[in-house]
Amino acid sequence: MNMLKPVAFKDIKGWAEDDLNCALETFQRSAIEILQNGHGFKRQARFGGTRENWRKSCEKSLTAKRGRNFFETHFRAFQVNVDGGSGGLFTGYYEPMVLGSRTPSQDYRVPIYAPPGDLVTFSDVERETTGLNYGRRENGKAVGYYTRQQIESGALEGRGLELCFIKSWVDAFFIHVQGSGRVLLDDGQVIRLSYAAKNGQDYTGIGGILSARGIGTPQTMSMQLLRDWMAQNPSQTHELLWNNNSFIFFQVTEISDPHLGAIGAAKVNLTPLRSLAVDRSNWMFGTPLFIDTLEPREAQNGPSPFRHLMIAQDTGTAIKGLVRGDIYWGWGETAAQNSGHMKSPGQMFALLPHRLVEGLTG
Repeated sequence: MNMLKPVAFKDIKGWAEDDLNCALETFQRSAIEILQNGHGFKRQARFGGTRENWRKSCEKSLTAKRGRNFFETHFRAFQVNVDGGSGGLFTGYYEPMVLGSRTPSQDYRVPIYAPPGDLVTFSDVERETTGLNYGRRENGKAVGYYTRQQIESGALEGRGLELCFIKSWVDAFFIHVQGSGRVLLDDGQVIRLSYAAKNGQDYTGIGGILSARGIGTPQTMSMQLLRDWMAQNPSQTHELLWNNNSFIFFQVTEISDPHLGAIGAAKVNLTPLRSLAVDRSNWMFGTPLFIDTLEPREAQNGPSPFRHLMIAQDTGTAIKGLVRGDIYWGWGETAAQNSGHMKSPGQMFALLPHRLVEGLTG
């Protein structure tokens, strides 16, 4: 428990000013999923506990009316510390919107794929042998699944896996990175793409590749800088993208509530500025996490404080670490601008239900 330092709610900077009713509504969506299915508990998390540890707080949330009273009554707050300090890193992501078509054409030639049938979850023995969680079996032997380069070069053509077609591999890549997207089809219909699976290959950040080549720095690298560079260097774009072997597959989901985002890894719709992608090895889906960080300087109000209670409802290959989070900004130009530039230090406070705290201290 030395990574978790007990703290009074009143001592969390920004807690008293935050709209905790909005956080409660976001938590309630996770609570329903936990009570009905508990998808996240199929995998252990360092501070996740068991589904039973969460049951009471989830049940109580469904009849709660006041967010502040609910969280302060049913949870204990902890400042999260790592490596002798409490500082961490917070980035952002959003839901892109692009033009597309159900059928391929000269304008729309880049496929968005559904998960292929030969993509499998490896057994424990296969994981030890390959070092991978997912892949395919070739003549009964576990092997890595096709890489981004192989797939973009046609490895999955002819299987009928295409959900739709969009204009460029660059647009497809950023939908992959964000894990969701909206496609305005040429017939006027809008479809939502939600994460369904990944090929299991290692993720490599292409921003780091460019920085190592002297283009930008780790501090100045952003989605906008990446897009600008690829627009100016189209002949080198594929080579850059292919440095990242990871590839994402999608499913089409209904836009049931236009105020909510796509379905995240926690199997619930994401809420702008309340849903957080976390490292699943540390935090269970549904965990309330209070974030004290800064908006990017490119935001409308500049680097102003961002102090909100978020709910862990998503994850990402690049999200690694105890005090590490990716803030879901929503969709549209402002969300793209803010999320693309966000790379802010900050602190994290975890709210854990009493029964889970008892288990950890015990």
